[in-house]
Amino acid sequence: MKILWFIPTHGDSRYLGTSKGARVADFDYYRQVAIAADSLGYEGVLLPTGRSCEDSWIVAASLIEATRRLKFLVALRPGLVQPVQSARMAATLDRLSGGRLLVNLVTGGDPDELAGDGLFLPHAERYALSEEFLRVWRDVLSASHDGEAIDFDGEQLRVKGGKLLYPPVSRPYPPVFFGGSSDPALALAAEQVDTYLTWGEPPEAVAGKIGAVRALAETRGRKLEYGIRLHVIVRETEEEAWAAAGDLVRHLDEDVVAAAQAKFASMDSVGQRRMAELHGGRFDKRDIRAGLEISPNLWAGVGLVRGGAGTALVGDPQQVADRIKAYAELGLEYFVLSGYPHLEEAYRFAELVFPLLPLDVREKLSSPRLTGPFGEIVANNYVPGPAKLAAAS
Repeated sequence: MKILWFIPTHGDSRYLGTSKGARVADFDYYRQVAIAADSLGYEGVLLPTGRSCEDSWIVAASLIEATRRLKFLVALRPGLVQPVQSARMAATLDRLSGGRLLVNLVTGGDPDELAGDGLFLPHAERYALSEEFLRVWRDVLSASHDGEAIDFDGEQLRVKGGKLLYPPVSRPYPPVFFGGSSDPALALAAEQVDTYLTWGEPPEAVAGKIGAVRALAETRGRKLEYGIRLHVIVRETEEEAWAAAGDLVRHLDEDVVAAAQAKFASMDSVGQRRMAELHGGRFDKRDIRAGLEISPNLWAGVGLVRGGAGTALVGDPQQVADRIKAYAELGLEYFVLSGYPHLEEAYRFAELVFPLLPLDVREKLSSPRLTGPFGEIVANNYVPGPAKLAAAS
């Protein structure tokens, strides 16, 4: 089990869908979140991509010196850059970070955004391009370890003598992550990627997607790893957690939700459509669980106004840990998490949930071990200890 956090390069706030409670998302803030994730023991951080975000490659590079072990899951977007140049960027970032690069293949789901970036291919052709792009990208990085060049002559791309002089630290190339729900996406995952990611659907739906990708991969003689992208809202009690979920959306109004849903409906992403179907745009401030708790402790309220990952695990520490373990039992190894606001919630999740995860995960997260003292010294003399349980009545 590997736990990753999130760098909010598209902004951060205490409330969704409003400027109230918002904070400036700048380099100092990204650095704070990255250092927190690194020191707390998270495996890595996801950096989002798109016109609403700062460039993920530049942000990741800027955070190398601020962190020690943290890995960077950075977006690779076929069609916006050539594959050999992108491979050179990946090799450089991997080398400079000491092998801490993870790559997130993104085919794009918003036609308006893609058109603004100069990419006009429809859904099926984008996947055809992605298939060739990733093949060239993987081949040129793999060949760089032996100083070799590669040629490629496909329907979408053509390369002659593609070569890297400086190979990546990771062999044969930095691991490739990818998430998609359409048939072409599942086929691409089975054929070429290393880790398949799903958004946070109910366990039975996740099991179906994982099973489909696993079966396709087996026909190709491949074995993948799997992961999930979720938000988390964890508090010491279940009541406090649901209250925090309600607080997150308490400034939303129906017009904002309707506008967001209309935009998402214009996208050609099958995954985005599946996210929208989980809630159907339903929203009742008087009962935020009604129609939005789509599985025990799985809440679709984030997706009312946020594109992409739209579900959150909501509950007390044991409930959230149990839901994570249930997903792990389906074969998921990577858990890419986030919470609003991201700095505070990185600490909250680590402090409340890390101690409840499986032993081998706890040992990894706590290495190197901190020896204390922990907490504020009491009266200049006494070192705080664990909270004492109240006497049974």
